[in-house]
Amino acid sequence: MRLLPDTLLARAFLLIVVLIVASLAAAFVIVRHAEQEPHSRQLAQLVVSVVNLTRAAMLSAAPEWRGALLAELADSEGLRVHSAEIGDVLEPLPVQSPELRLMVVKVRQRLGENTRFAAKRNGVEALWVSFFIGDDEFWVALPSERIEHPVSQVLLIWGGIVSLLALLGAYFIARQVVRPLKRLVLAARQVGQGQTPELLPEQGVQEVVAVSVAFNQMSADLAFNERERAQVLAGISHDLRTPLARVRLAAELSPDESLREELSADVEQMDAVIRQFLDYARLDENEVAVPTDVPSLVSDVAQRFARAAGSISLELQTVPAFPVRPLLLKRALANLLDNAIKYGGGEITVQLEKQGEQLVLAVMDRGVGIAEAQRVAVKRPFIRLETARSNATGSGLGLAIVERAARLHGGAFQLDERVGGGLVARLILPAG
Repeated sequence: MRLLPDTLLARAFLLIVVLIVASLAAAFVIVRHAEQEPHSRQLAQLVVSVVNLTRAAMLSAAPEWRGALLAELADSEGLRVHSAEIGDVLEPLPVQSPELRLMVVKVRQRLGENTRFAAKRNGVEALWVSFFIGDDEFWVALPSERIEHPVSQVLLIWGGIVSLLALLGAYFIARQVVRPLKRLVLAARQVGQGQTPELLPEQGVQEVVAVSVAFNQMSADLAFNERERAQVLAGISHDLRTPLARVRLAAELSPDESLREELSADVEQMDAVIRQFLDYARLDENEVAVPTDVPSLVSDVAQRFARAAGSISLELQTVPAFPVRPLLLKRALANLLDNAIKYGGGEITVQLEKQGEQLVLAVMDRGVGIAEAQRVAVKRPFIRLETARSNATGSGLGLAIVERAARLHGGAFQLDERVGGGLVARLILPAG
């Protein structure tokens, strides 16, 4: 069973709260212990004074005035004096109160060891203390407000205010600790998705500043390496176009028809690979999303692949103009169709529908599909699953280009199993 919360904010806040509560409890115990003996001594002095004054008043009063004296004590001082009876029902003082135990010791030191105490006498609650006049024993009852140690209302109010301020301070302290980590997590996710996050603020405590500086440097290095790789890839691909054109020309001039066809096929394959390299190197990050007739765009791209596929079934829902990056979407759809033609088993369906605020473009085939464990890896650059998708050749960039297009649109690219066999590649595009 999990006892601690999952989040660092909750754990830090809980830890600080426990420390604050423990500190307040310790302070309360220390204060109570510090004032215990003075309060017991004060209470004992009060009891001794009341008993002595009551005894002196009764001794000095004439017997016929004793009843009036006791009535006056009850009315003016709240003191009740009764003769002790054999049948008195007594309830002892609570033994768990250290103050009362100390008070009893000090009173008996002053009044004698035969002094008795009771919390109730014959059902009447008070602090009952016995004393003797000659051989006669009496009970004097001190009202509870004389002996209670009430907590000041002002102290309670200020204690509550201080506790509330301490809890608020604990929350803000924990939040200050967690906030840089949340920014770091968000930025790390963006890096993981191939994006360049905003620079983390390099402020705060030394440790946070050090982490922020290191992460910003790492992010800048990754962005630089990505741009450099794209430039190198684009340069190499562009430079290959010229010798490839010469090979194509030599193939067309060859008198050997069989050799000419083989060379032409090889050239077309190499040209397709170079085209994918250029598409991947061309980031298209600067292309602006504009309202586009997406069904027409999908239909135009599908027609270009219809001859190679044999037939492509289009199921395009009529949707209003939708904000997309047209060139980027064309490249993504072209790579999905090219992938489906190579591996799709000859039956390809393209669907387009609007789901809420999203546009879903799906390309479905009847090929062998992709195992679930490999669907994340296959979206990475230069990953080819030869054993799973026949012995076709390729650059391993097709699905990586689609993944990048989805990311630049702020959407998602999903690969799922098609009912009845095959693969469903979904490109999900948000409205904004």
